Parts: sequence; structure tokens; C-alpha cells
Amino acid sequence: MTNNQQNQISYTGPFITMVFLFFIVGFLTVVNQQFQSPLQGALLSNVGGIQNTLAVMVTFAWFLSYPLTGGIGARLVNKHGYKNTMVRALFVVAAGCAIFEASVLLQKYSDGAAISFGESSIPYAYFLFLIGAYVVGAGVTIMQVVINPYLIACKVKGTSDVQRQNIGGSSNSIGTTLAPFFVGGIIFGGATVVTLDNLIVPFIAFIVVILLVAFIITKLQLPNIANTTAEGGEKLERSIWSFRHLTLGVVAIFIYVGVEVCVGANLVMNAKAEANWLELAATMGSLYWGGMLVGRLIGSAISKVPARTQLIVTSIAAGLLVIGAMLTDCLWLLVAVGLFHSVMWPSTFALAVKGLGKYTSAGSGALMIGVLGGGVMPLLQGMIADATGSWSATWIIVIIGEAYLLYYALLGSRIRKQDLIAE
Repeated sequence: MTNNQQNQISYTGPFITMVFLFFIVGFLTVVNQQFQSPLQGALLSNVGGIQNTLAVMVTFAWFLSYPLTGGIGARLVNKHGYKNTMVRALFVVAAGCAIFEASVLLQKYSDGAAISFGESSIPYAYFLFLIGAYVVGAGVTIMQVVINPYLIACKVKGTSDVQRQNIGGSSNSIGTTLAPFFVGGIIFGGATVVTLDNLIVPFIAFIVVILLVAFIITKLQLPNIANTTAEGGEKLERSIWSFRHLTLGVVAIFIYVGVEVCVGANLVMNAKAEANWLELAATMGSLYWGGMLVGRLIGSAISKVPARTQLIVTSIAAGLLVIGAMLTDCLWLLVAVGLFHSVMWPSTFALAVKGLGKYTSAGSGALMIGVLGGGVMPLLQGMIADATGSWSATWIIVIIGEAYLLYYALLGSRIRKQDLIAE
């Protein structure tokens, strides 16, 4: 397809499709996390003092899929194109939900067959559930390998690349906001105690809905975008890691997702550990994520502010707020950080894949490795809090992270002359 033909394609429809799919990504991500608590009652009631650890492993299995399957997603895009890869990703998600269903049925009809470790008894069904979490996470990872570069590259009149990603991010945030209410209020009907029978129908419903979305995608026009993939099985001459701004961008994504989750999750832990903030803990967590949504909606309306400028301003502002929180012990300043974290993902992603040409899809896959930061950095912060007996000093991790993001915006994201790709 020539550049002239490419310019005649209207990407408005495909853009709206990607925004909707980003909603599904956010929704599924939080739904997976929301199943931790029901899982404790339905599968982990007899594991003793390691119940919380085993429940959290469901989220860890999800995050683990990002570094392990991002490259697979990139290869699928190069071989099958954006549309066919998205359909395959949705099938993987449906398969993961089917494994969830199999886990529940195994527990129900095997009379809770389990492996014994000392005083703990861990059901076989639990390990199958972990596999399901990994598989669904893998499908969502491949979806993001399609969505993120597509939003950047599909030119829609009156929008910029980072603005399109902010619109997608807003849709993602709406999904993450609605998911807890959906799980608690609709799937479980507000029940405080969840049984195995409560889990059977929801997973079947998820499978049906995901397969329906996959079928709809096959009927939609979702054209490939020229110069963003290796065409016709073409071999890429260079390693994706030879692009300095992309390699540093993977680190930046690792840091960004890490500091986002550090504040979003551990702010609540910090508040619960201090008597004068205890009653406000849940409210602070909700407001932080609410600030993320507000920030992304604002970012969606900004079309002329470059990605580099956005990342410079937000990393400085976030860093100053965290420093202020440490010096004054005012946790409300950490709540405000969410407003500035909101646009960091699209601006960092856009800078990291800029100028990659046919390496764009491979670069998108590489960037998925960085999402593991959301599992590693909060864990490290928690370990430091346990070692020091206080959360106060642990926020230095976030400050260092914001400093790196500022460095990346100012210097690390600049494209070297030898990394320019002729299009």
C-alpha cells in the first residue's frame, strides 16, 4: 500500500474500536484483581497463614505474562497484521476464562482435592486458577501490543498521537473504575460470602462475551498501517534493543508502572498504618485512581502539547508532591500524584516507539516487558517498610522513579542519528 493510499483511509472507525478494546483491557485487569478476595473464600479457606500470599499470586501471575508474551504479540502482528492478531488475543482471553471455569469445576467435583504442606492444604484447583490468570493476562498483553502502537499511528484528523493514547487511556480508566462495582454488585450481588456456585456462571458469561467481541472484530474494517510492521514475513535486520530510546523507554515504562502502583496501592497501606489517616485510607485510594481518570480526560482534550513536554511537566510535579508528602507527612499530597501520573503512560509510550518505522510493533512488544514494574516495585517498597517499620522513608523509591522519568523526557527519549529509520 502506497503512502498516498494510506492517507486516503479513514481511521475514525478503527480508532473508536481500539478505544473500546482499551476499555476491555482495563476492565479485565481489575476484574482479575477483584477475584482475589472471592478466591480466598472459595478455594483458599484451608491454607492457614499463607492465604493472603496465595491470593496475591493471582495478580503476580497476571503481571508475569507481560514480559513473557509481549514479544510473541509483536511477532503475531508482523505475521498476521493488527486485526487478526487482535482476534487471536481475544481467543486467548476466552481460553483463560475457560481455565478459570475448569478450576472452579475441579474444586467443586473433586471434593477439594489438595496438596498438603505442613498445616496448609492447597487445592489443585488453585494452581489451575493461577494458570488461567496467566493465560488471560497473556491475551490482554497481546491486545495491548496491538492497541498502543495502533492508537499512535492511526492518524485521525484533529488529534495528536499522545492525545489519541490519552483518549484510549481514559477509556481504560473507565473500565478499571467500573470493574469493582460490576464484580461486587452484579456478579456477586453484594454477597459478603462467595461460594463456588457463585463463580460458575460469571466465567461462562465472560467466555461468551469475549467470543462475541472477537466475532464482531472479524467483521470490522481494521486496516494495517504502513511502515509500522515488517511486511510479508520480512526479517528485521536489527535487534530491537539496538534503538537506545526504545531500550531506555522499556526502563521508563517499568519505572512508570511501578511508581503508579506504588502510590495507588501502598498509599492505602501507609494510611492504614497511621492512626490519624486510618479512616481515610479507602477514600484516598479511590481519589488517587479518580485523579488518574480526570487527568486522562484532560489529556484527551490536549492536542498540541508534545509528549516530551507532558512527561517533563508531570514528572517534576509528581516528584515535588512526593517530596512534600515525605517532609510534611501529608498523605493528601500523594493522592494528588494520580492527576500527574495519568498522562505518563501515553507520553512515555509515544516517545519510546517514535521513529521506529517497521520496528514499531516489535518495539511495542518489548515495552510490555516494562509492565512487570507494577509487580516488582510495590513489593520492594513493602519489603523496605517491613524492614524499617515505617512507610515514610519508602517513598524515596517513587522520587527516584520520577527523576528517571524526567531524565528520559529530557535526554533518554531523544533519537540518535543512527537510529533513524527511512520510511
